[in-house]
Amino acid sequence: MIGAWLHPALLLAFGALPFAVLQGRARQVWQLALPLVVLFVVIGLESGTRTTLTLAGLELTPLRVDGLSLVFAYIFALILLIGNLFALQVDDAAQHVAATLYAASALGAVLAGDLVTLYVFWEVMVIASVWLIWRRRQQAAYDAGFRYLIVHALGGMLLFVGVIAYYLHTGSLAFEPIDNAGVAFYLILAAFLINAAAPPLHAWLPDAYPEATVTGTVFLSAFTTKTAVYVLARGFPGTEFLVWLGVGMTLYGVTYAFLVNDIRRLLSYHIMSQVGYMVAGVGIGSTLAISGTAAHAFTHILYKALLLMGAGAVLQMTGRSRLTELGGLYRSMPVTFLLYMVGGLSISAFPLFSGFVSKTMIIEAAAVDGRGVVFLLMMLAGVGTFMSTTLKLPYFTFLGRDAGLRPPEAPLNMRLAMGIAALLCFLIGIVPGPLYAILPYAVDYDAYTASHLLKEMQLLLFTGLGFFLFIRVLGGKEKISLDLDWFYRVPGLHGLRAARDQFSAVNQGSREAVMRILRHAEQRAQAMRVSGWPLRSWPTGSMALWTAVVLALLLVFGFGR
Repeated sequence: MIGAWLHPALLLAFGALPFAVLQGRARQVWQLALPLVVLFVVIGLESGTRTTLTLAGLELTPLRVDGLSLVFAYIFALILLIGNLFALQVDDAAQHVAATLYAASALGAVLAGDLVTLYVFWEVMVIASVWLIWRRRQQAAYDAGFRYLIVHALGGMLLFVGVIAYYLHTGSLAFEPIDNAGVAFYLILAAFLINAAAPPLHAWLPDAYPEATVTGTVFLSAFTTKTAVYVLARGFPGTEFLVWLGVGMTLYGVTYAFLVNDIRRLLSYHIMSQVGYMVAGVGIGSTLAISGTAAHAFTHILYKALLLMGAGAVLQMTGRSRLTELGGLYRSMPVTFLLYMVGGLSISAFPLFSGFVSKTMIIEAAAVDGRGVVFLLMMLAGVGTFMSTTLKLPYFTFLGRDAGLRPPEAPLNMRLAMGIAALLCFLIGIVPGPLYAILPYAVDYDAYTASHLLKEMQLLLFTGLGFFLFIRVLGGKEKISLDLDWFYRVPGLHGLRAARDQFSAVNQGSREAVMRILRHAEQRAQAMRVSGWPLRSWPTGSMALWTAVVLALLLVFGFGR
């Protein structure tokens, strides 16, 4: 039982330190060896393992292993290995340290059995991840990174206050389903939803991810939002509000994916859309829905990483990421094109690919629960996903108009990483049994029924037909698609500047008024001193008058008593 004495998150965190000094081949060997060791440690974890300790009078559980946490731990460890293989050629120690600490904190969060441990790893996750954005070393990346940091700092603050409120309300710090916790329920839920990129504070995701480094985006797509899905499934299963919020996210993300021109921004909006399925699954709360959520998080990490690796390969080899600047790349990048299509078919829930066996579990859970409208809206979002990621993006990037670009294929290690992810997407699609076996709840579900296949194929067929009918209007446009972040990036900035100017004006006015009063008092004192008024003798008549007034007052108040 390795996990009882060797926490995989701590192993990974300490394993990040050598990246600061290793170079060349030694660094590349460590890049693959460390994730492999961690993967074996995670596979060796046994359900039911718990490690507890007492710190400052608080009972903490830094390691809690069960079915739900294991699914996320497996895929986090696996994607770290694939992501490091993809980033093998990157000679940037800061990126490797940040990515490893980021993965360590995500692992620590899903294995945390108490809210204090969760909070600590939650905050480390924010600090580590932002460096994957800043290391692109462009002004847009610095700006997006600061906005990312501010939004997640807000989430961390809400979580911190929520944990304190929860402890005061219940006297416990155990991370279990959170209900009847008063204001703590809403504070912790709000913190989790910020990391899940739920509207209206979702824009940090499509704002920051496209600005990150080519390899950093792969890690970003895997950890933050999926950790949020895990904590929602752990803390808020069956919360009705999440059903409709999740459905809204699926449609919102798909809608904006149609509007944007940048291929990595398009895929970032689809992260939001796919996480929407998982949030809705948490809200439904049945065993089928929670297992479907865990299964979809597992497959999503794989195929989204594959899609972003494909888009990253295009960006690295061409220096371009706008649909209007790309086209015809299949001629020189056929392997990247084919591997990208595996990711596209997977996210679109195409039969024989991983998304088909996981996304349909959540949709089926909605149907079994008698939620007809939710079922139909999720199917509608699936139409948009197929059209934008599997038809629009590859058509205008790899096929369609020839932009005259003839870049070489991506480096071998990048193609190998994409190949492993693509192979896993395909294997899970044709043999879903091993995935179903590691889900938190045993489910009797078969994706490959005749009705499922017929329904899905009809949907995809008519979607494909619609795409080619409207292909002229579906291409990329040289326009900016305003999202809700516009309100805090533009009017919010102007509002802050106006408030700053008003405060400065009030401050300046107050200081001038006080100084005028002081100068006037000084002038009066100077005049009195020069005139000798305080020292002069008073007339006898005046003294008699004021003495009479004082005596009269004493007489009146004396009688009053």
